[in-house]
Amino acid sequence: MNSMLTVLLKEVRENLRDKRTVFSALIYGPLIGPILFVVMMNVMVNKEMAKAEGPLSVPVIGAEHAPNLIAALKQQGLVPEPAIADPDAAVRNRDTDVVLRIPADYAKAWSKGDPAQVEVIYDASQMGSGTPTRRLEGMLKRYSSEQGALRLLARGISPGIAAPVVVSERDQSTPQSRAGMLLGILPYFFVLAIYIGGMYLAIDLTAGERERQSLEPLFANPVARWRILVGKLGAIGAYSLASLVLTAVAFVVAGYFLPTAKLGMAFNLGPAFIADAILLELPLIAVFAVLETLVAAFAKSYREAQTYLGLLMILPILPSILMSITPVKPAHWMYAVPLLGQQVGISDLLRGNAVSAGDIGLALVCGFALAAILGAITAMVYRSERLAISA
Repeated sequence: MNSMLTVLLKEVRENLRDKRTVFSALIYGPLIGPILFVVMMNVMVNKEMAKAEGPLSVPVIGAEHAPNLIAALKQQGLVPEPAIADPDAAVRNRDTDVVLRIPADYAKAWSKGDPAQVEVIYDASQMGSGTPTRRLEGMLKRYSSEQGALRLLARGISPGIAAPVVVSERDQSTPQSRAGMLLGILPYFFVLAIYIGGMYLAIDLTAGERERQSLEPLFANPVARWRILVGKLGAIGAYSLASLVLTAVAFVVAGYFLPTAKLGMAFNLGPAFIADAILLELPLIAVFAVLETLVAAFAKSYREAQTYLGLLMILPILPSILMSITPVKPAHWMYAVPLLGQQVGISDLLRGNAVSAGDIGLALVCGFALAAILGAITAMVYRSERLAISA
């Protein structure tokens, strides 16, 4: 026990002097996610709110054919812009998000009581065009509904006849559950913090020492190699845990800089959330520490190990991709699958749902079981004499 603790403390202390390890584990990993998230959300929300609530500038072709329509749209916030020669090209080239075209026969159809057609020109594949397009269509539908009701009243008919079914919506979401939908990417940032937090230390303690030819003198000590391995894994886990805690705290702080009032959401990421999230992620700390050490053991140089673990970084994102493209109802068995269980559990916590002790226990048992299996394989690799040879 003393030998394992000695190795652990030695590696932790020595790598605190390594700027690359400290930067990746305690600065880059924990802070880059929250900072990017806050900046992106504020920019996106402010931009969308400006389009949704501010004056809507739209080029109008044929405005002279429907002065009453244009006047009604102006009251709803439309700012008619001068007509453009080629609206299709203007929309494709992103010179404007949407164009309204009123045909010359609009007035004739209107005076006869026939449906008068207008054309909304937009490109659904262009990012940012959805909000102004939906807003313009909503203005037109509102005007159409009002004028249709007036026509029925003029004929002595109740407007209710034209709407035999009235839909009443009951949204069961809460401010926190809506926030959980927005923060769906948060579990990935937690997993990524664990992975990056221990990656460079795992590389240095295996491939790095092998390249520096310092593993052979270490293995020459009268200490079982599995004890040395456990000490190194403990140091890697300590850095990963520190990165996870800093990331969780950073997201709590970031919640105060998000435009929650504009979004109608509530971010309740308090101490209870942090404690539950860290508890759920504990098995991944062990799994990634062993996995990174195992992969680095097959590399003969620091750069080679960095390449291998860089490619392996796609592994943490798989559950996030799976849950985003094929939303599924959370089930108890999912907690038995490392990475997937953490994704489901933290997503539930973000929505304000409690995660049962049984589910947390299942995630802990299965996660640490996988770490033990990988640890046994890594211990076998550590017993090989070839590990200490850099050539």
